[in-house]
Amino acid sequence: MNTPSHAIINLAVLNQQTQFQAALPITIGAILPDLPIFILYIWAKLIRRQPEYQIWSQTYELPFWQNLVATFHSLPLALCGVIISHYWGWQLWEILCLSMILHSLLDLPVHNDDAHRHFFPVSNYRFISPFSYWDPKHHGHTVSTVEKLLVLVATIVTFPMIESWIGKSLLIVVNVLYLTSFLYFRVIRPKLSIGYE
Repeated sequence: MNTPSHAIINLAVLNQQTQFQAALPITIGAILPDLPIFILYIWAKLIRRQPEYQIWSQTYELPFWQNLVATFHSLPLALCGVIISHYWGWQLWEILCLSMILHSLLDLPVHNDDAHRHFFPVSNYRFISPFSYWDPKHHGHTVSTVEKLLVLVATIVTFPMIESWIGKSLLIVVNVLYLTSFLYFRVIRPKLSIGYE
């Protein structure tokens, strides 16, 4: 699932469960599992100047990056964070860790050959879903459309709860980008390719 989708869906699900405004820790917890992937990409692309193919087929597969991604997507580690935070009464940290758990749970059904090791360090098991949020060979077009619709519904639910104009603006921007990409890749581009045949 795309990282902005995690943030918006997590806000819709978790912000209703709290008795106080927790948008920031929910958003951070939703984004945090993907942070190593962003760092890898920025480092490999901008500093190492690697081509896309090398980034995703070689560098991303190195044990260092795989272990870092697995650590940040780890359900057992995030659950430990929830338990410790709850014990010490650190509500914001508890919510952040719950948001990390929700991120990983939402990833499980939509990752095929790019599945994470969500049970690391207890196990290296990867749940290989028959579905992918991006790969057309594994229903990527359908899953992507469902993801965008879920984000739209989550935005409608979340919008009144967000107090800052920055937050509201980000919700709008993500939905406009999703709509634009959907229209381009699913409507405009197919019609253009038909015209060239």
